[in-house]
Amino acid sequence: MKLITLEEHYLDLAVVRASAAASAQLSPHFSATYDPKRGAPYSPAADVLIDLDEGRLADMDRNGIDMQVLSCLTTQQLPSDVAAELVANTNDTLAAAVARHPDRFAAFASLPTSDPAAAATELKRAVQELGMVGTLIHGRTEGEFLSSPQFEPILQTAAELEVPLYLHPGIPPRATTASNYDGFDPFVSTRLQTTAWGWHQETAVHFLHLVLSGVFDRFPKFQVILGHWGEMVPFFLERLDESLPQSVTGLERTFEEYMKQNVYITPSGMFNQAQLQFCVETVGVDRIMYAVDYPFIGNGGAAAFLEAAKLSGAAREAIGHGNAERLFGL
Repeated sequence: MKLITLEEHYLDLAVVRASAAASAQLSPHFSATYDPKRGAPYSPAADVLIDLDEGRLADMDRNGIDMQVLSCLTTQQLPSDVAAELVANTNDTLAAAVARHPDRFAAFASLPTSDPAAAATELKRAVQELGMVGTLIHGRTEGEFLSSPQFEPILQTAAELEVPLYLHPGIPPRATTASNYDGFDPFVSTRLQTTAWGWHQETAVHFLHLVLSGVFDRFPKFQVILGHWGEMVPFFLERLDESLPQSVTGLERTFEEYMKQNVYITPSGMFNQAQLQFCVETVGVDRIMYAVDYPFIGNGGAAAFLEAAKLSGAAREAIGHGNAERLFGL
């Protein structure tokens, strides 16, 4: 069975250095909590994240991964005065990796969202000149959701180019963290703020802001990808539509309709059969693609999970590669 995985990460050291101050302000204990030396989950070594050649490809081969769609980390925390240049450089790096291994890699564009006009320009360059298949954005920028008016050029450009936006979790603002997640041991608070809960809830709220601000009414064909089985949203669709009917929201469609017409979801390495079956029943096979979240999650077990799923052969192929091939033109 062919597997294309979509949330597979790369670390650009120049981006990390330039975004370090902003990242540390949002999550002061993040680096210590995710230090590989601690041996805790979701803490890969930097050399694994940096590798775009032999090591990554060998791991894919061992575990039956045919193609990864690559993306760069932490670009939403870049200061506006350096963001455009650094993001262009990392997009060039990923495009070069795709050129070296065109049958194994594709890539999402990073965007300098702290400079929205430059971000729209970079998205156009990345898609039209570098051949990237969409963009991946890590949460808020300077505390603002993408539904804020200053980011409209980014959304409009993505819609015009007919490429999707992968809305990836990002660290919540300090005020949210202080009220919701602080007060425990720093390791516990930081994990609660991020991988355990906080940034998934944050992403769900981010998506709901996009819906409620009318983004999908203004751009009816615009597609968003949500990882981690839809970042909680599929499990609350009925509740959302009961609590916020169209008579209240003034929107053209229901939450369920937006989910089934404008959203794709992936597991992001949360290999749970019950969640898979719920999402198949809720959003449909045609709206599910595959993702490992490498190297925060290892590739081992990704193929076995899908092979063991209670799905028809056609459904398994659609989730494993067919839906991605159709959406990205791979």
